[in-house]
Amino acid sequence: MIRVLLLLLALAAPAAAQTPAAAPPQAPSGAISTGDDRATDLAILSRITGILAQVPEFDGIRVRVDAGIVTLSGEVAEQQTIARVEGLLARVEGVVAIEDQLTLSTDLGTRLVSVRDRFQSRLTQVVAGLPFMALGLAVGALIVLAGGWLSRRERTLANIAPNPFIAGFLAQTIRLTAWIVALVVALDLMGARALLGTLLGAAGIFGLSLSFAARDTIEGFVATMLLSLRQPFNPNDLIEVNGLRGRVIRLTSRGTTLLTLDGNHIRIPNQIIYKAVLTNYTRNPERRFMVDLTVDPGADLGRARDLVLRTLAGMDFVLKRPEPVAWLDADGPEHVVIRAGGWVSQDGTDFDLARGEAFRLLRHALDAKGFGIPEPIHRLRLEQPESAVATRSAPQRPADRRLTELGPDAAFEEMVERGRVDDGRDLLSPATPR
Repeated sequence: MIRVLLLLLALAAPAAAQTPAAAPPQAPSGAISTGDDRATDLAILSRITGILAQVPEFDGIRVRVDAGIVTLSGEVAEQQTIARVEGLLARVEGVVAIEDQLTLSTDLGTRLVSVRDRFQSRLTQVVAGLPFMALGLAVGALIVLAGGWLSRRERTLANIAPNPFIAGFLAQTIRLTAWIVALVVALDLMGARALLGTLLGAAGIFGLSLSFAARDTIEGFVATMLLSLRQPFNPNDLIEVNGLRGRVIRLTSRGTTLLTLDGNHIRIPNQIIYKAVLTNYTRNPERRFMVDLTVDPGADLGRARDLVLRTLAGMDFVLKRPEPVAWLDADGPEHVVIRAGGWVSQDGTDFDLARGEAFRLLRHALDAKGFGIPEPIHRLRLEQPESAVATRSAPQRPADRRLTELGPDAAFEEMVERGRVDDGRDLLSPATPR
């Protein structure tokens, strides 16, 4: 056993002797070599002196090296020169530290020479870049002109977007895009990429700030665009929004203008129009009116109801289909209410006038048959003109005259048409889908 161990040790010893020694550490990449295996102060000083002699800006700098520490003294014209020389000497191999004892020159002539050299250098760069500047300006101008020409193609934009608001928005977008593309291309051809990045960053910050500051304006703009794309009403439609009722005059980028039935103009912001509950009384030509008729609860309520239905069916302005309706509704122990409704066509018939005329005729028919208003309540007597008295013997009245009397108010319709005079800002279009 001992002999086997001795044999293994004898075999391992030559293998360990043949293992190569570790390589010495390499110098950091990018270091400036002094050309010697061992960096001495004299070699470092010689190397630094040779480097400084190649740059005219370093002529006033004196160097001293002691134990790898480099001491700089003298005067320089600019602060940038100090930072430049320190960064350069820090790369020399063997330099342990740099002691900065440099001062800025107070000689006016020296400073002026530095300024003159810097100005001449920049002027040379500008002169050399003039052809590229001219090329960038020319290309940018062509892009702007092309964008302006395209944005003025009103017929083409109208085919793309029939709504005038969307067409105008497309024209503005084309112009703005042309200016941005022209600016980017021009600055890139001029070589001002740093300025381009600064402008784009500033534009992003400005746009973000503007979006917060003009939130209501942006909301109104989006609402106007949506209302223009899918119009919930037409010109002259009777609508009601948040308790405000009137005829639609126009839709603009700021709001929707209504003409109330009293002749007043109301402008409602589009964001309110878009978010509110909107009732359009004109969209469906057929509209039903409802009237309440009070009768004595002791009367024959079935006959009273049938009388109301026959009277409604006999009115010239009430449509046959859908059929009129009537039902009983208790309104306290002293009287009963007959709720009656009939459909009228709003094409040629004023709804409010038709409802009022229907109430008058129904009340007169009930009173004539003895279905009066129960006591004790105040009785409202409606005096009838001679023509109405004459009709008691002839229930069928001339249809043409009655329909003419119940037609829309011509004076009010004329007011709506005057308000609808196109001033170039109305965004309502019959061609837009609804």
